[in-house]
Amino acid sequence: MKAEKLFYSIGEMAKMLGVNTSTIRYWEKEFDVLKPKKNKKGNRLFTPEDVRNLKEIHHLLKENGMTLKGAKQKLKNEHDRVSRDTELVECLKDIKNMLEALKEELKS
Repeated sequence: MKAEKLFYSIGEMAKMLGVNTSTIRYWEKEFDVLKPKKNKKGNRLFTPEDVRNLKEIHHLLKENGMTLKGAKQKLKNEHDRVSRDTELVECLKDIKNMLEALKEELKS
C-alpha cells in the first residue's frame, strides 16, 4: 500500500488533475477551501485535504460542467452539512452522557 504524502507541490497537483499550474492558482483564489501552505521560497504545499478539495473542484467544474458560482455553492452547502452533522453528533454524545449519569444515579 502506497503511503500518502504530507505535502504535494503545485506541479504534482497539476499533473494529477491534468490541468495547468495557473488553473490551480486561479482555483486557489476562487475557492476558500483551498489554503495551501507556503514554504520559505513561497512554493505552495498542498495537504491531502487540499488534494481532496482540488479533486472535488476539478470534478465539479471539468467533469460535471458546473460554473464557478455553482461549484462554490455546492462546496459551501456540503461544508455546511458536514458542520451540522458534526454538531448533531456532539449533541447526541452529550445526551448519551447525561442519560448514563442519570441511569447511574437511579441505580444508587
